[in-house]
Amino acid sequence: MNVYWDEAGLKFAHVTPSILAIGDSWFWYPFPGGSLVSHLGPVVERKEHTILAKGMNGAEAFDYVDGKYKDEVTRALHLYGSSLSAVFISGGGNDFAGFNDMRPLLRLDCSAASTAADCFRSGDGGLSVFLERMDQYYRRLVGLIYTHTSLSCLIVMHSYDYAIPDGRGVFGGAGWLKPALVAAGVPDQLQRDCVRYLIDQFHQMLTTIASGDPEHLLVVDSRGALAESDWANELHPKGSGFRKIAKECWKPLLEQAELA
Repeated sequence: MNVYWDEAGLKFAHVTPSILAIGDSWFWYPFPGGSLVSHLGPVVERKEHTILAKGMNGAEAFDYVDGKYKDEVTRALHLYGSSLSAVFISGGGNDFAGFNDMRPLLRLDCSAASTAADCFRSGDGGLSVFLERMDQYYRRLVGLIYTHTSLSCLIVMHSYDYAIPDGRGVFGGAGWLKPALVAAGVPDQLQRDCVRYLIDQFHQMLTTIASGDPEHLLVVDSRGALAESDWANELHPKGSGFRKIAKECWKPLLEQAELA
């Protein structure tokens, strides 16, 4: 085992993490089959890397720099920063997933929209403001990582995949995306396009950040990696889906970066 979700396990095994994984449910998904980090462990194991995860299911990008996980992220970077070869980041999905997050990004009435872009609000509270906020949180987290790690430490971000807004939640509960799309009157044929458009804009935000330091900032593009059957619900792949993303999207980039 080379993946740990708590420091008690690290101490018991007498190991020090060389990769810190700061993330949301894509790193912490608790159901059978595991999370993305579960499948990244074997990818980096041949390079003798040990991963320590920080964050939790439901974490938002805000939480890593100003919210509930700020202190533990900062503490982990302070304790282990000098020995880290990389920091993996998964954040932003929970910032737009959920009725109260997704609905404000959409126009009041999208029933006459002909494209996905037509469905999103502009101006205050709209998509551009949301992306600016995500950009600020990511840049602050990157700055915090820079402060506590060596010049050789890599920072790897990722863009999720095109979630399917079919209303499936966990244990039969409501989904995170479809209720907001329906409430905004988004035509059925545009609902998937709206999610694709949002993920594409999020990916572009990450690549813009990475362009400022391409030697140390890397972006895993996992858009379009999953088939419909690979999804467990609106937001999360099945274990086999996470494994597919780890092997097909993360592994080539990590090998190029000599982390795998």
